[in-house]
Amino acid sequence: MLESKRTNAPRPRVPRPSETDTNRMNGIIALSIGLRLLGVGYSILLLARTRDRRFGFLTLLFSFMTLRQLLTVQTASTGLEELPGLVVSALTLLTVYYLSAYITDEDALKTELRTVNERLQSFRKAIEHAGHAIFLTDSNGTIEYANPAVESVTGYERDEVIGENPRLWQSGKHGDDFYADLWEQITSGSVWEGELTNRRKSGELRWIDATIAPIVEDGDVNRYVAIERDITERKEREIRIEDQNERLIVLNNTNEVLRDINRELVAASTRDEIEAAVCEQFASSDLFDVAWIGSRGLVDGSVSPHSWAGSDLTSLETHIEAMCTADPTPVEQALEGPDPVFTDVEDGQLQTAGKKRCVVVPLAYRDAEYGVLGVVTNNPNAFDLIEREVFAELGQTIADAISAVESKQTLISNSVTELEFQLAGIDEPLAKMAAQLDCTVTLEHVVDDGDENQIQYVTVTGPEPEVVVEYATDADFIGTVQHVYTYEDRALFRLSVDDRSVVTTLAQYGASIESLSITGTTGRLVAQVASSNDIRSVVNALRTTYDGLTLIAQRERERDVQTEAAFRKQLTTALTERQREAARTAYFSGFFDWPREHSGEEVASMMDISQTTFTQHLRAAEKKLFETLFDETLTTFPG
Repeated sequence: MLESKRTNAPRPRVPRPSETDTNRMNGIIALSIGLRLLGVGYSILLLARTRDRRFGFLTLLFSFMTLRQLLTVQTASTGLEELPGLVVSALTLLTVYYLSAYITDEDALKTELRTVNERLQSFRKAIEHAGHAIFLTDSNGTIEYANPAVESVTGYERDEVIGENPRLWQSGKHGDDFYADLWEQITSGSVWEGELTNRRKSGELRWIDATIAPIVEDGDVNRYVAIERDITERKEREIRIEDQNERLIVLNNTNEVLRDINRELVAASTRDEIEAAVCEQFASSDLFDVAWIGSRGLVDGSVSPHSWAGSDLTSLETHIEAMCTADPTPVEQALEGPDPVFTDVEDGQLQTAGKKRCVVVPLAYRDAEYGVLGVVTNNPNAFDLIEREVFAELGQTIADAISAVESKQTLISNSVTELEFQLAGIDEPLAKMAAQLDCTVTLEHVVDDGDENQIQYVTVTGPEPEVVVEYATDADFIGTVQHVYTYEDRALFRLSVDDRSVVTTLAQYGASIESLSITGTTGRLVAQVASSNDIRSVVNALRTTYDGLTLIAQRERERDVQTEAAFRKQLTTALTERQREAARTAYFSGFFDWPREHSGEEVASMMDISQTTFTQHLRAAEKKLFETLFDETLTTFPG
């Protein structure tokens, strides 16, 4: 009965969806399925294009979501129940879209990063293989990175410098102010560029071209990068070029001074003019400051300047005194040999105060001493760039010029100083001969053979000519001897004297010998010197060289000047008419030329006389000519 009741009981009424609900349901499901299918296709497309596995995952996700939607489409009750699935489909599709955009940006970023990395790798390789040493330091200067080239520049391996400070290879050639200025510049944010000297690990000094730049972040300097390049070879080449240029400038200046001095020497007519010109030329040069010429005293050896330029006398004397404190003094050293002497003097007395370099040049010509030339400069390298031979030759040139003008003055001067000396046992060739042979030796004439040898014509009274020849032949100081002529009480000899004699000493100082006669061990010498010459130097030279020589008289004399017209008149008066005719015809016919244009026989034929007569007239004319010319020497000799 219960079962019957259950069977007959009315079933509950299940509401059926209306047509509108069904349509709504189908639209939502269809839209959801469409979105999911779109998502599947979109994901597959992106997967194929990007090969990104995330799109494969999304493709599977959309596929499963689409399958589920299709499986539940028959059981779905209302469209509202499918609305969340539609939203999920839309959001998932948007996820795919935004992921696509993200992946595009990501790829672009990766490409950019890859490019940057490649560039950085290139930069790193460039730095690693750079020939310059490159350092990266922190703000305190501690090295954080160094490229391999550090070893070629500093001598240290890169591992040895990491954690060190660049002061590791400082040379000590730069002061604290140099590095203070460097740090001040780079800490302010500026780049420092310059050259400095570093010391390699081996201790060798090298020139470095350096650039130090600050690395600034947020306005603060937190690192420094330094690039160093070894420029030693270039710097040494530049220094050599600078030295060569400096040497060239010095040599040019010196040559200019020397040219000017030589020009002044030629133009000068007295010793005072020569000395003044030399000092002025040196002092007016930019290379030199002060120049002076002086001589040492005979008694105490003190040095007295008698010509100077570039300083006042008081300061110059103080300078010379300071220079001569050494033993031996530079002046003594210079006068003892042919070479100049270089010395440093620091006395602060000259107008150019401070340490000075000085050269003392001996003024000597054929053993004649004319003092010294002193040249002072503040340039420490001035004399180092000039060869010693230049100054030595200059000293000889100046001395030669002084000797020449003094000799010339003695020859042409109307006013002369006559010096008379007493000789007693002096060490001199003619005195030795007189003492050895116990005879009288008189000097008649002196000539120079052109080879700096001295030819003396002397007469010897007492011994036979053979004895004189034998003695002269054995004497070391006589080169050659010829017996020229024998007179009644004396004989004339021609001697080539190899040793220094009083004759040569006087000639070197521009003096001429008026007379020299020695008997036994004593004798008398009379010399003439132009009054404008330095008489004191002549007397000092003789006294210094010969101990047995005493000045007994000094007299001023006026020479008798014979004009050319007077000489012609004197000679014309001495010749006869036929002698003048013979000499004139021989001269104009070329008889005295070599080779002769006409012989003696031809000239005699022109005069319509015999050759013997022509020769007698010509010889007589020549004898009178030479007597007139040499009347102060051998005019008293017969023949």
